[in-house]
Amino acid sequence: MNTPSRRADATENRARILRIAREVIANADDVRLNEIAKQAGVGQGTLYRHFPTREALLSEVYRQDVDDLVAAAPELLAGHPPVAALARWLDRVAEYAKVKRGVFAAVEAGVWRDLSAHSLGPIGDALTMLLDAGKADGTVRADVDARDIILLLGYLTRLEQAEWDTRARRVLHLILNGVLV
Repeated sequence: MNTPSRRADATENRARILRIAREVIANADDVRLNEIAKQAGVGQGTLYRHFPTREALLSEVYRQDVDDLVAAAPELLAGHPPVAALARWLDRVAEYAKVKRGVFAAVEAGVWRDLSAHSLGPIGDALTMLLDAGKADGTVRADVDARDIILLLGYLTRLEQAEWDTRARRVLHLILNGVLV
């Protein structure tokens, strides 16, 4: 009878660990698992049961961000004109890139290649959906494609922590203005 309760607790612990890890990755230069466990209110054993390695935790944070970013594209198009949807999506990209920069700084090259493979296709598909909607209503340039924007977005990961707040959104607005007719 206690099993469902433990499963619910385990699910809550996992979600809390991921949320805290994302915050730490986005806002700190050093990602320490013992600090993540402490902030999440769990022991290190609990953290390691869910994520047996540092790379497993970082990879899951990254994958979750990719999935959330991809899912946002059709939701934004449903509630906004294409250019507004693209602008709002690019605002989300700023947070995604901040986490991506932190994750990639913390993981080994082999894990990085796996994460890149997970994100480039789905993010390209989401971008294509947004761009195609804008092209269809005449607000987005016909000669722009998802690869163009992905290449430009890659520069967000090169921003230093100290310049993030002053540059990230400005760079995204420059990208947005560059695709408009």
